[in-house]
Amino acid sequence: MAIYEGKTVADAIEAGLKDLGLTEETAEIKVLDEGVKGGFLGLGGKKAQVEVIKRESDGKRAAAFLEGLFDLLKVNAATEVKEEDDKITINLIATAGAALIGHRGETLDALQTLAGAVANIGNEEYKRVVVDCENYREKREETLKSLANKLADKALRTGRKVTLEPMNPFERRVIHSALTGNEHVKTESQGVEPNRYIVIIPDNMRPYSRGERSDRRDRNDRFSRGGRGDRRDGRGGFKSEMLKIDKKTTGFGTFLGNSLKND
Repeated sequence: MAIYEGKTVADAIEAGLKDLGLTEETAEIKVLDEGVKGGFLGLGGKKAQVEVIKRESDGKRAAAFLEGLFDLLKVNAATEVKEEDDKITINLIATAGAALIGHRGETLDALQTLAGAVANIGNEEYKRVVVDCENYREKREETLKSLANKLADKALRTGRKVTLEPMNPFERRVIHSALTGNEHVKTESQGVEPNRYIVIIPDNMRPYSRGERSDRRDRNDRFSRGGRGDRRDGRGGFKSEMLKIDKKTTGFGTFLGNSLKND
């Protein structure tokens, strides 16, 4: 603890900042004693005292919060922080990464939400915070891109819309982006959070014949919507593609929510 003295609080703060090479924006300052102005010839006076320390960066503050949370949850994990101008990346290193990733990354998203809130306390400009573990984000993104292209081919082959399962905003953006350059299909987000999902619409879409089910209930479009088609698709490959990096299960639940904004 670095304590500095001066005739006034301002003098004490100035002495501390100069000694540590800090500015008021990069320092945490605590006034310990405002001091007392002395009488004749300064008799009876008392110097002001302040504590000056270097302020933790936004990323380190968020990482420290996560590590405290892990201690409470009895999870053995550490953090690595990388800070850029408007982005903070916190990589989690754990003996059981599945507990921190959760089903489809839901627990990781929840941790990201909390870390983002802590990192941006008092900030005028928002910094994006990404929390990752075992390179999950990149693996998930590659899987979603592959899935998007396969389902776009399916939509063109069948001439029918393909409805995907509900996804978080990050995953939906990956799907939209992956098919942006495909001139033969378009994508739309439909539904309301947390059950918002993407529909892939081919340009050769055939009109439905009488008695045929709507696109959401079309047997060709039952990808991961909870019906029997899920199990059938699992044998055919679509569901296994979606889940091939998600076979791990969460260790302490996904009740913390989702971290990303709506697209």
